[in-house]
Amino acid sequence: MADIKGIQTELRASKIDGWLFYDHHHRDPIAAHVLGLAHDGMATRRWFYFVPAKGEPRKLVHRIERGALDSLAGKRLEYSSWQELHAGLRKLLVGNRTIAMQYSPENNIPYIGLVDAGTVELVRKLKKRVVSSADLVQTFEAAWTPEQLKTHLEAGHEIDRIVREAFTTAANAVRDGKPLSEYELQQWMLEQFRSCRLTTAEPPVVAVQPNNANPHYEPTAKASRPIRAGDLLLLDVWAKCDRPGSVYYDVTWTGYLGERVPEAYVKIFRIVRAARDAAIESVKMAVAKGRTLHGWEVDRAARESIRKAGYAKYFVHRTGHSIGQDVHGNGANMDGLETRDDRKIVPRTCFSVEPGIYLPEFGIRSEVNVYVGEREAQVTGDLQTEILALLA
Repeated sequence: MADIKGIQTELRASKIDGWLFYDHHHRDPIAAHVLGLAHDGMATRRWFYFVPAKGEPRKLVHRIERGALDSLAGKRLEYSSWQELHAGLRKLLVGNRTIAMQYSPENNIPYIGLVDAGTVELVRKLKKRVVSSADLVQTFEAAWTPEQLKTHLEAGHEIDRIVREAFTTAANAVRDGKPLSEYELQQWMLEQFRSCRLTTAEPPVVAVQPNNANPHYEPTAKASRPIRAGDLLLLDVWAKCDRPGSVYYDVTWTGYLGERVPEAYVKIFRIVRAARDAAIESVKMAVAKGRTLHGWEVDRAARESIRKAGYAKYFVHRTGHSIGQDVHGNGANMDGLETRDDRKIVPRTCFSVEPGIYLPEFGIRSEVNVYVGEREAQVTGDLQTEILALLA
């Protein structure tokens, strides 16, 4: 159910006159989530729902789908022709100037830029100032409930165990002279997920060199390398509890199939670890001091650490992403590279911190999850301090 009073409180605090939701063919899942709408209803015609900072919400729907927003409070306006739609939208927004929409200037944050340019132009034609709903979305889409935090920790407990056992399984196979492929180990992990009632939209990444130099490598049954002695094994693992409302846990660990980790791997891991820890510390300090912190600033802390070590050009992705009911959530990303994410990091949100260095021969990433509470930030799982020597 839509939290109209909560939305109006946030609108007033942000000095925004209203939040205009719009959808057509279910193109904006954020609107559905925030308003509590079903995802499987018919949406062949455009609808608009306007929540003003003060007063009663209003809705504009097509006459042949007049019941599209019946679950929401507010007076209903109807249209059939495009002329009626334009007139109805004018009535919907009357008396309001600054309007939030799922819009991102220059599409800087693609997760938010869901309203098409033409619709933004139409609202602007009505002499309205369109602003991004990005920070509003965080409050109503990315902030976790206490129960969701529990599901995250529950999933994390099981995933941390599965990661440890996956490394052991790979090492035992090497000892037995029957090495598993990346794909076979991935499938073993998915079976562990099922037995623990975990679910994931995509399978984990299991990668040895040089495949671990590709941040988004995906092993398949037809294209997968064996995991052998002397290999550097990276596991990027994400899943959540298989029940409604659960949120993801997402981590990356590395292990070496040998007794002693080569110095080349140790060196790069320690640079990555230092960048990870610099980013975490920047969050903890800002939250403890009550200082506003933006996603790009966290990315800068990690990226500057790697730059000083001389590996800037090999850190080819953002430092982290929002985590929610989808593994890539709708909160602030720790990103100053792919985008300049200027969204504020707000309480009760969670994100990954996962710097990496990707050389032509191999890649190393270390990933943890950081949850921001009202007064403190915490890493929600174990911190890897060294590459695991799996045959020691």
